[in-house]
Amino acid sequence: MGRSGKLLLRIRITAEVDGVRSEYTITFGRYGRDNAALGFATARADAPRGREEDAKRLAAVVEALTGLKSKIRRRSDGTIIIECYREHLDGFMHYAELADAIERWLEETR
Repeated sequence: MGRSGKLLLRIRITAEVDGVRSEYTITFGRYGRDNAALGFATARADAPRGREEDAKRLAAVVEALTGLKSKIRRRSDGTIIIECYREHLDGFMHYAELADAIERWLEETR
C-alpha cells in the first residue's frame, strides 16, 4: 500500500543494457476519475553515465518487454520519470511470473 492507502503494484526488473546492470522498480497505481492504471519509475542520478542514460536504459527495457514505448518526463527539479500505462501492463502479462499478480491487482483495484 502507498502512503495514500491505495493498493499499489510494484514490478521489479533486473536488466543489463549497454553493459550496465541495473535494478528498476515500476510502481503502478490507480489515478484520476477514470481510475486509470498508471506506472512510474524514477531514473537514478547515481546510475552509471547519469540520470538521462538511466532513463533511456529503462525505457529500452520496458519497450523490449512490452513492445510499447514509455513516456519520459523531465521535471523542473531535474527528476526524470518514466511513465507506463495500462497497455504496458497488458504487455507485462505475457510473462507467467507477472500475469497472476497483475490480474489480481487489476481486479482488486477496479
